[in-house]
Amino acid sequence: MGIPQFVLASASPARRRLLQTVGITPIVYPSDFDESQIELSKPEELVQTLAKCKAETVISQFESGLILGCDSVMAMNGEIHGKPASPEEATARWQVMQGNFGDLYTGHALIDLSRNRFAIKFQVTRVYFAQISDREIKAYVATGEPLKCAGAFALEGFGSLFVEKIEGCHSNVIGLSLPLLRQMLGELEYQVTDFWQN
Repeated sequence: MGIPQFVLASASPARRRLLQTVGITPIVYPSDFDESQIELSKPEELVQTLAKCKAETVISQFESGLILGCDSVMAMNGEIHGKPASPEEATARWQVMQGNFGDLYTGHALIDLSRNRFAIKFQVTRVYFAQISDREIKAYVATGEPLKCAGAFALEGFGSLFVEKIEGCHSNVIGLSLPLLRQMLGELEYQVTDFWQN
């Protein structure tokens, strides 16, 4: 059996770029799964469930292949946050986040259609935010970037200016833990290097 096609069930340009950076060129097939259907209080359960649902949503479009679904949330002060719904919400979030830290959880679901197997895991990275002014918060929210990201910031964008340090996997904060993906591929009896030829 040859190496299957790699399908990314996400519209995230950041996740696609991460895969391309390590030699995987995915077929991008965004999931239209309605995240509001799932309500779980533990962030690790929530992101794994959402990642699995996103991957399963696109299965019917493919006869074979590896389907990767991902989902990220920020947990801070006992609350779980996804993408801010408005500039006002992003501003309020940053007023709490600045000078504080949060835990960024990303769920990963990898479904191997060819062999009818799957792996589901999560990664967590602690993010420490700088103390920044209301003016800086306003300017950052005005870029629109915080509205596109769980946690209201993009580590690979303007948001990197306001992150003091991270503890854990760097790529996880961008939306996909590359070390965890390599481990999951191994569990499904693939090598990540197998996909460099595709």
